[in-house]
Amino acid sequence: MPATSPAHHQRRRRRTNRLLATAAGVLTAGALAAAALPGSATAGENHGNKDKSHPGRYQDVQLLSFNDLHGNLEPPSGSSGRVTELQPDGTTKTVDAGGVEYLATHLREARKGNRYSITAAGGDMVGASPLLSGLFHDEPTIEALNKLDLDVTSVGNHEFDEGAAELARLQNGGCHPVEGCYTDKGFKGADFPYLAANVLDEKTRKPVLEPYWVWKKQGVKVGFIGVTLEGTPDIVSAEGVKGLAFKDEVETINKYAKVLQRQGVKSIVALIHEGGFPASSSYNYDCDSPGAGDGISGPIADIAKNITPQVDALVTGHTHNAYVCTIPDPAGKPRMVTSAASFGRLYTDTTLTYDRVTGDIARTAVKSANHVVTRDVRRARDMTRLIRKWNTLATPIGSRPIGYISGDIVRDGTESPLGDLIADAQLEYGRTLDAETDLALMNPGGIRASLTHAAGGTEGDGVVTFAEGFTVQPFANTVNLQDFTGAQVIQALKEQVSGPNEAAPKILQISSGLTYTLDLTKTGADRVVTDSIELDGSPIDPSATYRVATNSFLAGGGDGFPTLGQGTNDLVGEDDLTALEQYLTANSTATDPIAPPKADRITIVG
Repeated sequence: MPATSPAHHQRRRRRTNRLLATAAGVLTAGALAAAALPGSATAGENHGNKDKSHPGRYQDVQLLSFNDLHGNLEPPSGSSGRVTELQPDGTTKTVDAGGVEYLATHLREARKGNRYSITAAGGDMVGASPLLSGLFHDEPTIEALNKLDLDVTSVGNHEFDEGAAELARLQNGGCHPVEGCYTDKGFKGADFPYLAANVLDEKTRKPVLEPYWVWKKQGVKVGFIGVTLEGTPDIVSAEGVKGLAFKDEVETINKYAKVLQRQGVKSIVALIHEGGFPASSSYNYDCDSPGAGDGISGPIADIAKNITPQVDALVTGHTHNAYVCTIPDPAGKPRMVTSAASFGRLYTDTTLTYDRVTGDIARTAVKSANHVVTRDVRRARDMTRLIRKWNTLATPIGSRPIGYISGDIVRDGTESPLGDLIADAQLEYGRTLDAETDLALMNPGGIRASLTHAAGGTEGDGVVTFAEGFTVQPFANTVNLQDFTGAQVIQALKEQVSGPNEAAPKILQISSGLTYTLDLTKTGADRVVTDSIELDGSPIDPSATYRVATNSFLAGGGDGFPTLGQGTNDLVGEDDLTALEQYLTANSTATDPIAPPKADRITIVG
C-alpha cells in the first residue's frame, strides 16, 4: 500500500470517495507493459534497497488480490468453505478455507518484507451476503475490508443489487436511508475506491464512480482500471440498474489505458468482474500446462485476447473459479490472468517487477500463485472483535429455528435437491395467494448456499436457522404470480439452453409435478425435448393458460429469460425467504425433518 503519510488512517481516507467523479479528478494507475529485463539483470534486483535517495532500477511490487467475497465474514459452511488441492501424486484433497479472521492473518503475513505491496479486489465484495453482513446492508463487510487494508476494487454485478445510490453510500458513508444507523458511531464508508469505468449514468454519460486509480510510492506508479461485466443488467434486478448503462469491457479498458498513458502511467492492472472456466477445479492446477483440454475458457479468454498490450495483468472474478493463467495479448505476448475463487477462500500473490527507467512492468518477470486461506493460523483479533460486535445485533434474529432437515440439502447439480425444495416452497406459497397456481420456477443463481445438516452454531444438528435460510436466499426478491400460455412456458424452458444461455446453460429449478427431458447430445433450444414437457403427467398444452410462480428477478426477464418478463395478471407476494421459511416450518418438525429431495424431475440424456 502507498505510504505517503505517516498517519495510516489519514492516508487511507482517500479523496476518491465521490460519486459521479470525472476522469480528470482521479488518481491514476500504470500499465504493466511487456518490457523484458536486460540480460545482466534479474527480477527483483535491488529489491529492499535501504537508500531511499538512490533506489535501484528494478523494484518488485507485490500485488495481493481476491474476488467475490460476498460478505462472507465468518468461515463459509459446507462445500462453500472448502477448496480442492492437487497433490504431487496427481490425487486431490479438500481443504477447509475462508473467514476474514484468517484472511486478515494470511494477508498480513504475506505483506511482511514487502515494502511495495498493493491489495486489490475484483468485485462482488458485497451482495448475496450471509445474514451477518446482509442484514445490515453490508456495512460489516465494508468495515472488514477497511481493516484488511484493501487499496482498490472494481465493482461487480452484486454491488448494484440495491442500486447506485446504495453503492454510493457504501463508498461515501452515512446511515441507511430507511433503517438509519445500526451503531452509535455511524457508518464511515469505504477507505478504498470502488472503480466503475464502464458503468455510466444514462443522463450524464459519465462513470457513476471513479474509472481508475493510481498507486504511488517512491517513484513507482501502478494504475488500476475497474470494470464489471457488460451483461450486469441481465443478472441484476431492473430496479438495481435503473438509470445506468453498462459498456463493453474491452473498449472501456482500452480507452482508460490511453488516458493513463497520457498521464505518464505505463504500468496498468485491469480489475475485471468477469471470469472464465479452468480445465481443473483444483486451485493450484497448472493452467499453462500443455495438453488437450488444458487452459481456460469462457468470457475472460476473449476479453483478455483483445485488451490492449498496454495493460499487463488482469485480476478477474465472477465465475467463482480459481486460476492463474497466461493468455496472449493482441501482440501475442503472454499476460497474467488470475482469479481467487470466492468467499475469501483464496488470495492471489503476484510479483510485478517495475522498471524505474521505463515506468513499465517487466512482464517476462511476472510471477503469480493462489494461496489457501487456511484456518490453521491465528485469528486476527480485530476481525474477531468486528464479527462479535455485529453478531451481538444479528444473533437474536438469526438463531431462530425455521425448520428441520434429515441431511444436507445441496444446491449442486443441474437439478439440485435444494432447487427442488425452493421451487416447491414457492409453489406452496403461491397457492396461498391464488389456489390456481400451477407451477414454480427458480433461477439457480438465486440459490447462494446449501443447507447443511451439521450445526453451524449452538442450534443442534438438523436445525435450519433463519440465518441459514437468509444465506440461501439473501436477495429479498418477492414471489410473483403471472399467467403464461403453455407455449410461453415451453419457450421459457428452451431459453435455459438458447440465446444468451446457449454457451452456459441456466437450468431453472422446477416444482413438483413438472417434468421434462434435457438431451445434452443436441444443441441450442433442441436440448429441451418439447414432447417430454409434462405437468402432473399431462403434456403442456400450448394454448392453455398456466399460473406460474417465480421470483421478481425472473419475473423481470432476468438471467436471459425474456419470456418470463411477458407474463400477465401479476400478483406480488412477500419475499422468497418468507416463502422458504413458511414451507420449512409447515412441513418439518424436530421428530419429522424434511429429507433431501431426489432431484429427479429433469431426465438428463448425454
